[in-house]
Amino acid sequence: MSLKETAQNSKAWPFEEARKLVKRLGGKDPEKGYVLFETGYGPSGLPHIGTFGEVARTSMVRHAFSLLSDVPTRLFAFSDDMDGLRKVPDNVPGKEKMTAELGLPLTKVSNPFDSEYASFGEHNNAMLRKFLDRFGFEYEFVSSTEMYTDGKFDMALMRVLERFDAVMDIMLPSLREERRLTYSPFLPVSPKTGRVLLVPTLERNVEAGTIVFEDEDGSKAEVPVTGGHCKLNWKPDWGMRWFALGVDYEMAGKDLIDSVRLSGQICRALDGRAPEGFNYELFLDENGEKISKSRGNGMTIDEWLRYGTEESLTHFMYQKPRTAKRLFFDVIPRNVDEYAQHLAAFSGQDDKRIDNPVWHLHSGKPPVEDQKLTYGMLLNLASVCNAEEKSVLWGFISRYLPGSTPQTEPLLDRLSELAVNYYQDFVKPAKEFRAPSDQERKAIEGLIGRFEALPADSDGEAFQTEVYAVGKEHGFDPLRSWFQALYEVLLGQSAGPRFGSFVALYGRDEILALMREKLAEAG
Repeated sequence: MSLKETAQNSKAWPFEEARKLVKRLGGKDPEKGYVLFETGYGPSGLPHIGTFGEVARTSMVRHAFSLLSDVPTRLFAFSDDMDGLRKVPDNVPGKEKMTAELGLPLTKVSNPFDSEYASFGEHNNAMLRKFLDRFGFEYEFVSSTEMYTDGKFDMALMRVLERFDAVMDIMLPSLREERRLTYSPFLPVSPKTGRVLLVPTLERNVEAGTIVFEDEDGSKAEVPVTGGHCKLNWKPDWGMRWFALGVDYEMAGKDLIDSVRLSGQICRALDGRAPEGFNYELFLDENGEKISKSRGNGMTIDEWLRYGTEESLTHFMYQKPRTAKRLFFDVIPRNVDEYAQHLAAFSGQDDKRIDNPVWHLHSGKPPVEDQKLTYGMLLNLASVCNAEEKSVLWGFISRYLPGSTPQTEPLLDRLSELAVNYYQDFVKPAKEFRAPSDQERKAIEGLIGRFEALPADSDGEAFQTEVYAVGKEHGFDPLRSWFQALYEVLLGQSAGPRFGSFVALYGRDEILALMREKLAEAG
């Protein structure tokens, strides 16, 4: 069976989404000559991992589609940077100055950061491009400010003016009664203050292409709806954008289900066709609350990459996009190792490869890489050694894997550095050793005797066998309570790696010394 035939029946979610696009085309090439994917970003706050996730997931669907169809594709990373600043984010410097600039387009708000960019919006846009480029995404950055001011939305804006009543009929039922009294799809830019105003439209002149509104000083003003003199309210803006650009696919968070529905209706009212897409579940912080750019309670790309690999982050995005997931630092080690497990399985999967996450993470061409030690193992090695730098870990790694060096094993070298970072920042501050119970003390003494009887170069299985034997011999039920005791007494944590494998890496003599030390400390 060919790869394309296999993809037709694949249950991997990117292929399920791609098949919706194939159906949308109906065997015909689009008039614009390509299928357009879009992602959206509101630069009212610094980009966070949720923004990255939308681009990563959309790129996965785009690649899956490329296997099912020969139609060219494009991906627009669209920034709504002409939106007015409605709230000063909690996590920026110079909040007082920004407060005085509320209402200005984000590309007119002063840049509070120490960077070369002229505005807050441009700085945030640059941060978005920076981390998308780091991951090698193929995309085209599109600025709302440029699209409005350069006249690229003019035709669509005139259509909105012509269909003003139809747009209002769609929007008004969704609004609270007091908001209905002042709502307008058009947000004029004040000729006097430059602010994007949330004011009602008093008059419309379709032939002239203008609207009349009350400016901030109470005077009436008339401006064109084109040329950057107006911006659309965000749901009409979204629908207008789909119509103007011919967007074929855009996903959105579950919290935007109603917004997607209304924007789709507006797009159709303009004689456009709403895009395909799906609503993904939200990321949650350590307290189970939705992450937010303005609150700054999410995690940045740089924060993830201090502790985990790029691939582990993309793996996190791939898994179960329709399930709400806790996005906090403690999910990183597991994702590093799960990615490695999928990569190791890939070469032997034949026609099932396209259901493996790594196929989607690497656009069908995952690297050939052998992660010879798990991240969890390295993390626990860092913990027991109280490592402050990766060279400490290499003293054990080079003995466990003779001939290996940071130069011959660059992946292990990188993982060692990440494990030390994670240990220093999260594990070390939370370490809490306890003394063994009488039963545990006797079992550890028994384990010392068994390990002393083994050759120093025994493998992990030999050590693991002895650990099991001691646990059964001393009546631990369930047996996992014995392993938990070893972790808590020896490592100061409630869970750890496969113990026998860890002993083989750390060293028989070293683990014997550690067990004796902990028994002596307990008295």
